[in-house]
This record gives sequence, C-alpha cells and structure tokens, in this order.
Amino acid sequence: MKSYVLKLFFLGFSTMAFSQAGHIMQGVGAVNMSMGGASTAQPLDISGALHWNPAAISVFDDKILKFDIGLFFSSPELSSSLPAGMLGPGAPGVSGTTLDDRGVSPMPALAMVWGKEGSKHTFGASAFGISGFGVTFPEEPNNPLSPTFNPLENSNPINYPQNARGFGHIESDYILLQIGLTWAYELTDKLSVGIAPTINYSTLELSPNPTSSPSLTAGYPSTDKTTAIGFGAQFGLFYELESGLKFGASYKMPQTFLKFKFDNTFLDNSTSKNEFQMDYPGILSFGFGYTTKDVDLAIDFRRVHYKETAGFKNTGWTQTASVAGFGWDNISILSAGLQYKGINKLPLRIGYTYSSNPIPEEITFFNIPATAVIKNAYQFGLSYIINDRWKVDGVYHYGDSDGSTEGSILSPDMISPSNPLGAIPGSSVSYKMTTSMIQFGIAYTFNK
Repeated sequence: MKSYVLKLFFLGFSTMAFSQAGHIMQGVGAVNMSMGGASTAQPLDISGALHWNPAAISVFDDKILKFDIGLFFSSPELSSSLPAGMLGPGAPGVSGTTLDDRGVSPMPALAMVWGKEGSKHTFGASAFGISGFGVTFPEEPNNPLSPTFNPLENSNPINYPQNARGFGHIESDYILLQIGLTWAYELTDKLSVGIAPTINYSTLELSPNPTSSPSLTAGYPSTDKTTAIGFGAQFGLFYELESGLKFGASYKMPQTFLKFKFDNTFLDNSTSKNEFQMDYPGILSFGFGYTTKDVDLAIDFRRVHYKETAGFKNTGWTQTASVAGFGWDNISILSAGLQYKGINKLPLRIGYTYSSNPIPEEITFFNIPATAVIKNAYQFGLSYIINDRWKVDGVYHYGDSDGSTEGSILSPDMISPSNPLGAIPGSSVSYKMTTSMIQFGIAYTFNK
C-alpha cells in the first residue's frame, strides 16, 4: 500500500514538464515563469529560488508554503519528404505534415521554506517537474499499404507504417520529478551560500523504441513505460548590496541515473529487452538583480552541458541499427524579467527567455521523439496580495521554435564511408512547434 501511494505521489507531480530550453523547463511556478525563469540573483518567490539558487532562500525570514498548477498546450508539427523514385520506379516524390494530438497536460509544483528572522540558517524542500518531452504523431492514413493510397496527394512518409519503411504511430513520453532538500547559510549580512542534495524520479516511454535493435521482419519495437532513479546536488552563492544590486551563481551537478530497462514488443508480438541511460545535464547559472521601491529587474545566463551527459553525448547508428543517443550540443539560455510594484497589492511582471537549439542539423532525424525545443518564450504575470499571509499568482506563457529544425531522413541501409549516417539524398525531415500555458499559484506565510 505504501509503495502504491508513493507511486501516485511521483506521478501526480511529474505528469507533465515539457521542455522549453533543450529538454529542461525554463522556470518553476507562476512567479518564476513570469520572470522568464530568472531567479539566480533575484529571489522573488521561494519556488524560483529553490530551483535556481539554493543560497538565495536566505532572503526569506518566514515559514512559507507554495503550490502552483498549470495547464500546458503544445502544437508540434512533423514534416518529411522523399524524392521521386523512392517508392518505386516512376513513383512521384511525396511530402506531408502530421500534427501532434497529445492535448492539454497539467504541470504542478510544490515548495516550502523555513526561515527565521535573525537566524543565519534557512531550510527548504521542493518537488518540481523540471524536465520532459513528449509527442504523439498518428500513423499516416494515406500510405503505400492502404488500398486507397494516392501518391499524388500529400502524405507524410516518416509516419508510414514500419512495413512501408516509416515509423508509423510515433509517441514519446519523458518526465523528470526532482525532490530537493535545501540549506542556506549567511556567511555575512551580504553573502550567503547554499546546498541542495537532490533525488530524481524519471519515466520514459517510446513507440517505436529506436534505442532497441530492430527485427529484420518486424522493425523497431514499442515499449512499456519504464522508470529510473537518479541523484545529484546543487550549490549556490548569493550576494546582496544595500544599493539594491544583487549577484548570484549556482551549479546544478549532472543528475546521474540508473539505466532505463525496456520491455519491448515487436509488431509480430515477439519480445526483447534493452537498456538505455539518460542523465540530466549539468547547468551553470549566473544572475544579476536590481531592486528599487517600485521595480525588480532580473537577468540570468545559463550554460547547459549536454555534450558530457549520458544519453545526449553519443549519437548515430550502432552495429545492430539501434540509435546510440540524441547527440545534442551544449546550449546557452538567457532569461530576463521585470516586476513593477507601483500598484498597491498588484505587482505586474513580464519575462523573456532565449534558448539556443541543441540539435545539429545532420541528426534531426534521431530527435523526432524529442522535438519540443523552444527558441523564444514570452511571459506576462501578476500577483494579488490578499493579506500578509495569502498571495495568489498567475502567468500566461507563449513560446515558439522560430522556424523548423530540418535535416535528412537517415537509414542504416544507406551507410557508406562517405555517408556515415545514412542520409537519403533528396529527402527531408523537419519539426517545429509552439507552446502556451496558463499557470496559477498560491502562497501561504505562517505566523512569524
């Protein structure tokens, strides 16, 4: 019974956390999201501070509980094309686009801080969905195995059935819940340090599963959802001057996971097993903040180290035609936010986030299950301070990929010394997306 309740807890707080910058969320909670995720040197609420800089929770001198819930909408599009002759002698070229039909997903966050005025120690605890990706692209109905197939009409060859050398129905679902216990200590009245050991719970489901070796007769298998546990820590520094200037730095260590263990089922109902390790990358953050009577300004810069991370550093085909990994590059993220406090009990916020694309053009094909990469994100948020104990927050987010990530369709049958990834000449595969979200939060400050 205990294990069942624990599982429900994990699933409830990691139902959805789809990526905004690489495969990580740009922020946590309505306040932090509305500031573009910037919080390393400007801790406006406990969720953003706990997530981005454990030292920054030292500014809170009360016992505070915070809960956020959001509704996340995404609109990925997957397109592909094959040149004339690929479907047979004299056959025309084909191209088409498939829309994702996943729908709406919830995104919760829970945080608590224990602070006391005059104490050098501040403690915190959090449960955040911090990472994820997921797509649901249905099988192309106008395909060569259909009796009504019309090659002159638009059709998306990447979603042809596997027996027609496509992937068929493509679905992925990855989520990562991180639980952290945080301690901050004030070295001086201006400088604080912090540490947060973390335990992580992740789930992954792939259909088809490219990390498994394919069957010669039944293609790539599908998998049941599998789980993995990971461990890590985060360290931070926070410095605040009486002039209102603030500086912060933090390093989230790579979160090292046990391997996912897949139980695979092929189209002919035969089975197999395989393992795949996917860690969470190290993130280095630097922040600047400035506060006046009516304005709070926050700017963060982050460097995400995918190239050193298991599951992301390797790519390409293995000797058995499975995919070795995602092959992502390191990325840079810039977050900026501005809060205006001139309206009594109604602070207003705007935020912007920029992220570079981790997916190199030549391996676009290998990243179809993880297409959710957003380049530009825009946020508007506000809070209403009910009284000295209760506060409610809200934010609206919109993000876009700023065009498509595009490359060639790859096939292990096409590999040669001059074509090591097996690119099909004249082919293309691309994806793009937009995201939107509304999120609400409520914070309660206990008696001092």
